[in-house]
Amino acid sequence: MINAPLSLMTQVIVQAGGSGPVERIVTTFGLNWSQLFAQVISFCIVCVILHRYAYRPVLKMLEVRREQIAQGLATTERINAELARTEAQRQEVLAQANAQASKFIEEARAAAARVRQQETEKAIAAAQQILINAREAAAQEHDRMLAELKREVGKLVVQATTTVTGKILTAEDHRRLAEDTAKQIAS
Repeated sequence: MINAPLSLMTQVIVQAGGSGPVERIVTTFGLNWSQLFAQVISFCIVCVILHRYAYRPVLKMLEVRREQIAQGLATTERINAELARTEAQRQEVLAQANAQASKFIEEARAAAARVRQQETEKAIAAAQQILINAREAAAQEHDRMLAELKREVGKLVVQATTTVTGKILTAEDHRRLAEDTAKQIAS
């Protein structure tokens, strides 16, 4: 049955043109319409089979691979964004740490200056106290030595008076002479 329509086509072509280009191709290549039609059907069947069992799985595999690549790129972008955000946070934390460190250093310098000032004031106060104590001690020593000098001068005056006058003086004379001498030395 298939041969009938193909033969009929061949006859139509031969009767229609006789020596047309199609007829020349048919006669040159020995075109057999029934075989050509069978080959076209076979080719279509092979195409359907290849499409269904080979081409679709390959396309699916390529699509899966494309999705994996897209997911990988999205993950990479997300990781890069996270890394950038983390780096920004790290820089911010470092800036804050530097600011705090500068603040602590400034506070430490201020505290050291206060302590130095306090210690200087304490040292000055201690030195002034030592000077006051030394002056007081010197004044006391001066007063003590002056009193001792008065006693010694009084004794010497009494001895000199006794020697010059040649008489023995009484306790009242000693006292009166010592007071007079002390008054003269004090003035």
